[in-house]
Amino acid sequence: MTNELPQGPAEWDALHPYASLTPDQVLDAMADIGLMGDGRLTALSSYENRVYQVELEDGSFLVPKFYRPGRWTDAQILEEHTFSTELKDAELPVVAPLSRTGTTLFHHAGFRYALFPRQGGHAPNLEDPENLRVLARTLARMHALGAVRPFETRPTLSVARLGRESSEFVLAHGFVPLELEKAYASVTAHLLERCEGVLEDLTSVRIHGDCHPGNLLWRGDGPHFVDFDDCVNGPPIQDLWMLLSGEREEREAQLGIIVPAYETFAD
Repeated sequence: MTNELPQGPAEWDALHPYASLTPDQVLDAMADIGLMGDGRLTALSSYENRVYQVELEDGSFLVPKFYRPGRWTDAQILEEHTFSTELKDAELPVVAPLSRTGTTLFHHAGFRYALFPRQGGHAPNLEDPENLRVLARTLARMHALGAVRPFETRPTLSVARLGRESSEFVLAHGFVPLELEKAYASVTAHLLERCEGVLEDLTSVRIHGDCHPGNLLWRGDGPHFVDFDDCVNGPPIQDLWMLLSGEREEREAQLGIIVPAYETFAD
């Protein structure tokens, strides 16, 4: 019988990439670039990355985001930073990374991280028509700027990458019970054919890519968009459909509010 547990620190870190990212490492990373924490930090919710709120000695707060090792290249992360900074410079309500020592991407102990200002807020009320209009108009302005040029290193939202490759992986690794494999393969094949027929006619621009309510912080009369970690070249509808909820009739009513507001600034 073989022991399948990790045999040493290197193997353990390969399976658990954040195992060595201790609170001390987070504070040391900040100190490396001249930012001294007072010892207090709070872990914030994040699926792919590790994000913290750190209080500095002067009483101010910063939010460092440590990128999951191996997920993106440095060039892809910097394209994310460039896009969100362009949006912020265009006076759009985007929380962009902070530049320090001439860069927005920092390295420490094998980790890559970025710094963001702390931004308060709560999820928008998507049942409020005015909230939907504000979000739609803002996204239209973001997409208009996103259409100026494409990402060069970040991926494109496609049926091949997110559909066919994923379903082939599921089948190849036995994640579907044997008696359901044929049905799974048939249903996904038909669905992906329909998706291809739609997506091939849509224009791709630089989009947020993960525009669910958790990445929208509402404060006062408007939103702040955060976490551009999944930004890609893709159809604008990818950012809009996440604003819809409820039964079909409810979603159609929401679209009736969103589309006219969106078309104020973009097709």
